Amino acid sequence: MLEVVFLGTGGIMPTRERNVPAVAIRYKGEILLFDVGEGTIRQMNTVKLSPMKVDRIFITHFHGDHYLGLAALIQTMNLWNREKPLHIYGPKYTFEFVQHFLNSGFFRPGFDIHVHELGETRLKFKDYEVWSFKVEHGIPALGYVFKEKDRRGKFLPEKLREYGLKPGPILGKLEREGKIEWNGRTIRLEDVTGPRRRGVKIAYTGDTEPCERVRLFSERADLLIHDATYLSGEDRGESYHSTVEEACEVAKKARVKLLALLHRAFRYSYEEYLSGASRACREFGVDFVVPRDFDVLTYRSGAWHKSNLLEGER
Repeated sequence: MLEVVFLGTGGIMPTRERNVPAVAIRYKGEILLFDVGEGTIRQMNTVKLSPMKVDRIFITHFHGDHYLGLAALIQTMNLWNREKPLHIYGPKYTFEFVQHFLNSGFFRPGFDIHVHELGETRLKFKDYEVWSFKVEHGIPALGYVFKEKDRRGKFLPEKLREYGLKPGPILGKLEREGKIEWNGRTIRLEDVTGPRRRGVKIAYTGDTEPCERVRLFSERADLLIHDATYLSGEDRGESYHSTVEEACEVAKKARVKLLALLHRAFRYSYEEYLSGASRACREFGVDFVVPRDFDVLTYRSGAWHKSNLLEGER
């Protein structure tokens, strides 16, 4: 099961209603963090997301609302006697800025921290990849794609019967090795399975103006989490952000399944913003959500299901 947990959905500064950006992907017992705004550790503790399960943090850029929660998160890991290393990824200057953090005050982590400065890169892990791509924000800034690896097709009962195969160790061997010798025949995995199943794809822009790189890297994504700070170009002014309408246009062109509008400016109430987003997304024919803090999108059976980790307490 894969879950996207919105720990902070606002932008620029926290409010009583919403914290600054932090998005967690919970996948196979691991938590990947994308941005770590101030107060992220409090948000995680509120919904019992363990920082000890975070091995990789991806920072989009070094404006305060996207990384100032890093020091408190690392210190909490240290207080909990973390031993395994932590990997921090980000754009140019990531090494320099993280070192400033780690060398400030009378505090040193007791575990290894590996810092990786990225350009446009494809990072390969066991069951997934993370791609970084450049966005337009007036400073070095990245967006990220989480891409689950494609999986084999399901075993086809009629094909198993045809080859005289039954569930058990022999199918495990076939899956591990890709082919086996059975009853004098060579049987390949693709002989007895259906079409490969496409892994989930999630794109996260961080802060950006609308740009072609976002459209390219989010092509056919199952979920696009796009900067949509403002409801209008007039409100945005000269800042390097996107409006709701611009995010919808990117989602439409990229043919994404679901658009999540993030980084809502503190001037808008949720109801005001949702009303404006609904009008824009209907115009573009885009399926969308405006997440609140602690909302969760769970991907199962080829679709997203929305819930909130605190709804039982509200």
